[in-house]
Amino acid sequence: MLKKYLKFNLLFALIFVLQIVAEFQQNTTLTYFIKPCIVISLMVMFCVSTNLSGRFHKRLFAGLFFALLGDVFLMFVWQNPAFFMYGLVAFLIGHVLYISAFYLDFRSAQELDKKGARLAIILCAAFSIGFYFYLRPHLGDMKLPVMVYTFVISLMMMMAAFRNQRVNVLSFNLILFGALFFLVSDATLAYNKFVKGFDFAGVLIMATYMIAQYLITMGGIERKLLKND
Repeated sequence: MLKKYLKFNLLFALIFVLQIVAEFQQNTTLTYFIKPCIVISLMVMFCVSTNLSGRFHKRLFAGLFFALLGDVFLMFVWQNPAFFMYGLVAFLIGHVLYISAFYLDFRSAQELDKKGARLAIILCAAFSIGFYFYLRPHLGDMKLPVMVYTFVISLMMMMAAFRNQRVNVLSFNLILFGALFFLVSDATLAYNKFVKGFDFAGVLIMATYMIAQYLITMGGIERKLLKND
């Protein structure tokens, strides 16, 4: 896959490195320029590669669009703290759109891999409940928004796992690990904001976020729905 999309991968690698440099140096000017390029580049690649044919691709593309809005809002939190909530809502909508796309694959053969589905439900429920109650004493007025967001991001992880045996292995693995990196990125952001800030948190958050979006996008491009007779 690296060679198949070599030009785009080189471009995205450059964006990745520049964003990490911006986080290390806390270079606001560079961040304003390069951060929107993360999702914009993925949207262009996704659109060109899939022509947005079918509901799955349209929903994934819409999810990327709301992720772009979320990125833009979070860039300006220092000017207006309310932008954090706007960004949270934008990403929440984006995750719901991802979930709806993954659900289309699950619905194609709901009877498959019931053991895997039960395991995904147990693990995602354990994470969402455990992590929320860990955060809860630190949340103040953000208890309800964070509870909703934690539930939705866990549901996205679960629905990514539900695609097993319904799509080709490459697409399944890319999107599953993309959802996992999203989980790590959002959990790190929540810990850093609500529990205890730590050095280079922004670097870890953005690195895992960029990997997550890249993997989900490429998983959508490589998706082939299996015929389960």
